[in-house]
Amino acid sequence: MPRFHLDGFTLEIPKHCLNSAIETAIEQGHYEAKELAGIKRHLKPGDRVLDLGGGAGYLALQAAKVVGAQNVTTVEANPEMVHVIGKNLALNDAVDLRVLHGAVVADDFTQDSVSFEARAAFWASSILKGSPGKKSQLIDVPALKLRDLFQACEPSFVVMDVEGAEVALAQQDWVETVRLVIMEIHPQLYSPRVIQKIFDGLSRAGFAYMPWGSRGNVVVFQRLTAD
Repeated sequence: MPRFHLDGFTLEIPKHCLNSAIETAIEQGHYEAKELAGIKRHLKPGDRVLDLGGGAGYLALQAAKVVGAQNVTTVEANPEMVHVIGKNLALNDAVDLRVLHGAVVADDFTQDSVSFEARAAFWASSILKGSPGKKSQLIDVPALKLRDLFQACEPSFVVMDVEGAEVALAQQDWVETVRLVIMEIHPQLYSPRVIQKIFDGLSRAGFAYMPWGSRGNVVVFQRLTAD
């Protein structure tokens, strides 16, 4: 299994879950760099982190370095990547970090499971939208409502890379304990009007765009506080 060393962490990822773009990003130190910039800028000791779309566990490990593994929960829909995360937590002495298997959904979702498209390159996997790709594997995974995750994890800091789900999640009620959200907004999927809907939804929930730590398609939203 390919093993990588990145910013002090060791990651093992099965070859069939990689493509050249992922390998190059890791080897050149660009993997999850935009999200990591926001984490390093804003995460503080005492925060509780909810990482939606855990991938290989790298951002969860970075968060654990700041707040302690016991204060981080990562959610991943792809069952194979859940196993990968567990391996990587063990490799990096972070076994107290909590891993949940499932796809985060809006609070009004009525089913217990959701169809998930696991693609050959793990970072392109998502809740199924439209027809699946030729090399995709369709699986049913547990549906985890955002409000239930908030109740179970009590986060103050949320990192979100959930391709195709962020629009609905931005329209939800967000508990007041969440002070900061780092979100990849996937503009290649959305028109400017849909992106505006993401911003408007989080604005109604009490968040404002934070330029410090935002980079391109990764946006930081900060909870507004009373003056």
